Amino acid sequence: MRTRTFQPVLAALLLAAVLGLASSAAWAAALGRREVLPNGMVLVAAEQRAVPIVTVSMLIQAGSMVDPPDKPGVANLVAQLMTQGTKSRTAPQISEAIEFMGGALGVDAGQEITTISLSVLSKDLDAGLDLMADILLNPTFTPADVQRKIQEVVAGIQRDQEDPGTVSYQAFMALLYGTNNPFGRPVEGTQASVPTITREDLVRFHEAYFRPNKTILAVVGDVGAADLTQKLQARLGGWQPGGPPPSPPPPTAPLTKTVVKTIQRNVTQANINLGHLGITRDNPDYYAVQVMNYLLGGGFSSYLIAEIRDVRGWAYDVGSTFSPSKYAGEFDVSMQTKNEVAAQAIAAALAQIRRIREQSVGDQDLKDAKAYLTGSYPLRLDTSRKIVGTLGSIEYYGLGLDYVDRYPALINAVTVADVQRVAQKYLDPGKYALAVVADLTKAKIEP
Repeated sequence: MRTRTFQPVLAALLLAAVLGLASSAAWAAALGRREVLPNGMVLVAAEQRAVPIVTVSMLIQAGSMVDPPDKPGVANLVAQLMTQGTKSRTAPQISEAIEFMGGALGVDAGQEITTISLSVLSKDLDAGLDLMADILLNPTFTPADVQRKIQEVVAGIQRDQEDPGTVSYQAFMALLYGTNNPFGRPVEGTQASVPTITREDLVRFHEAYFRPNKTILAVVGDVGAADLTQKLQARLGGWQPGGPPPSPPPPTAPLTKTVVKTIQRNVTQANINLGHLGITRDNPDYYAVQVMNYLLGGGFSSYLIAEIRDVRGWAYDVGSTFSPSKYAGEFDVSMQTKNEVAAQAIAAALAQIRRIREQSVGDQDLKDAKAYLTGSYPLRLDTSRKIVGTLGSIEYYGLGLDYVDRYPALINAVTVADVQRVAQKYLDPGKYALAVVADLTKAKIEP
């Protein structure tokens, strides 16, 4: 269970940090230094002395991507249980210790990485790092805790099946990747797989993947470089590297035809996900795709919003995203609309996809899109938590510590011709996956 506690004093100091960073306007100054420690862990750190806070994010290549093929959900269970007891601390002791400091400590598993997060006042950094190192290196995974957490996870999966939006999105991902691919399954696993997971599975997974040579540690805050390295060496110097980084699953073949999954629910609104495979983060067209998608469905005045929400009044919540990661990526149009107009809304979305493929965008529209994307970028760096997340992502994707300086030029280099070129290359209104959760007696979705 994630432990998240913020005392009022810490919240106030975080606000001060936001104001201080916002007034400096020197965004790239926050992106400091990179160092590979003796055990292979990569440290990326930015010294910020404005307020006495240190924020830490540890990215470990131990996500659901490397779950045992027959036991989806292992990575998530490992993450859930790491704060539930170590060789020297019980779960209540861990929780009480971080609460006493007024900080936050948590572990989350994703598809590609598991993240350990820590935020403390700088005066408590030693104690905070002690806790983080303890849950990282010494989780006990007691049988009683494992069984209790399995029951909680299964109950959460069952609750998710009551949410039409979650059901639609999970069905969409399964259509794209297939349920035998980890990217096509929920990180939490399934109702069938989670109860089969044993303590031995968790111990084996932790032993194999929680290794420093598969880890990035991002740190932002009130701590100097030499002092930080010394503190880390004292706590993690004995952490031994393991084997090579995990291999991703084989690439998924693009759809060769439209595939449809409809799910009956007695709901007043249809939940719709429509799209196909997208791009990975290292794709050289990444920036042109971001601009194109902003115009299609990512912006406040995008094609999809203008047509489906503003003109037709069919959906308040509509938009499109390209979601690239290191090993996978999807294009997804999502919306909620009345059952009775679901088919028309789907047709309208496809029409806007064809429009951006076939018609050049206006010069002013492109200018406005680039102005928003570059002008809003500093907001990704207006808190220590956002900076530490950016640092981790920059290292994970190999973007370089000068990335923040280069980002505006990369966006501004996109031309009208680029937008149409990537729309034609990466959008396919003729071959897509469509998942719909609706009252199908009213929605009338055609296969």
